[in-house]
Amino acid sequence: MTDNKNFDVIIIGGSYAGLSSAMALGRSLRNVLIIDSGLPCNRQTPHSHNFLTQDGKTPKEISTLAKEQVKKYETVKFHKGLATGGIKSGDGFEITTDTQGKFTAKKLILATGLKDVMPDITGFAACWGISVIPCPYCHGFEFRNQHTGIMANGEKAFHLASLIHNLTKDLTMLTNGKADFNLEQMEKLNRQGIKIIETSISEIAHENGQLKQVILEDGNKLNFNAVYAAPLFAQHSAIPLSLGCEITENGYIKVDGFQQTTVEGVFACGDNSGMMRSIANAVYSGNLTGAMINGLLSAAEF
Repeated sequence: MTDNKNFDVIIIGGSYAGLSSAMALGRSLRNVLIIDSGLPCNRQTPHSHNFLTQDGKTPKEISTLAKEQVKKYETVKFHKGLATGGIKSGDGFEITTDTQGKFTAKKLILATGLKDVMPDITGFAACWGISVIPCPYCHGFEFRNQHTGIMANGEKAFHLASLIHNLTKDLTMLTNGKADFNLEQMEKLNRQGIKIIETSISEIAHENGQLKQVILEDGNKLNFNAVYAAPLFAQHSAIPLSLGCEITENGYIKVDGFQQTTVEGVFACGDNSGMMRSIANAVYSGNLTGAMINGLLSAAEF
C-alpha cells in the first residue's frame, strides 16, 4: 500500500508482464504504482514450462520471486485491489480501484491479461490448466506419447492437431458437435489416423483436476490422459475499452512494435495484446514496455 497518489507510471496488473515492466522502470528511478488483484489466470496450473531458468517451477514460485526482486527498487509501490475505472485526466490518467483508491500518472501500462470463457461442461473449469490444457508448448512434453483428446473444431482444431501430432500419435478429435473441416483437412486427419467424434460432451469426470473420463451425451465414456481445448477468451479488464483502446478482430488490444496502444500514453503488454500466451513472452513484452516508456519520459524531461 502507498500514501502517494501521483506517479510517473501506473501499471494495472502485477503478474509477469506488469512486474517485468515495473523492474525496467524501477531501475530507471521512475515512480511506479502496480495495482493488482492477486488473481492471475494461470493460478490453477501446477507447473510452468518453456521459460529458461524457471522450467518446471510453479507459476506462484516464479511470480513470488519476481515480486521480491521488484520490491528492492524503492520507487516501485504496490496497491492490492482491482482497478475498476480509468479516464484521461489532464496530461495523464486517473485510475480508480474497488478499495476506493484514486491514483494518477503520466503514463499507463495495461498488463491486465485475458480471461478464458469456460464452456458449459461439468468438470471443465476444475481441470483447466491441469489436465484440460491449452498449449502444447506449455504442457505437451509432459503428456507426450499418451492418449490425448483435442476438444475443438474447425481451423483451431486442425492447427492444434498438426502441433500435437508431433508429441503423440494417439489422438482423438472431440468436435462437440458436427465436424467443421474441409475435404483436404479431413483427408490429412484420416491419413494420420486421428479419430473424429462428433457427439456432444456432457461432463469431464476428474479427481482434483486430473481427468479421468470424458463422458458423452449418448452415455459413452472415453479415457484420456489429457485433453487440449481452445475456449473463447475475453479481455480481463474493461478499462482498455473505456479509454478507447482499439481491439483487434481476434480480441487483443492493438499495439505497435513498441507496445503503444492506439491511445497516446497508454501501453499494453502480456496476454492482453499478443497471441503468444506464455510467461516468457509476458516478461519480454513487459520489459520492452518499461524501456519504451522510460525513453519517452526521459526525452520529455531532457
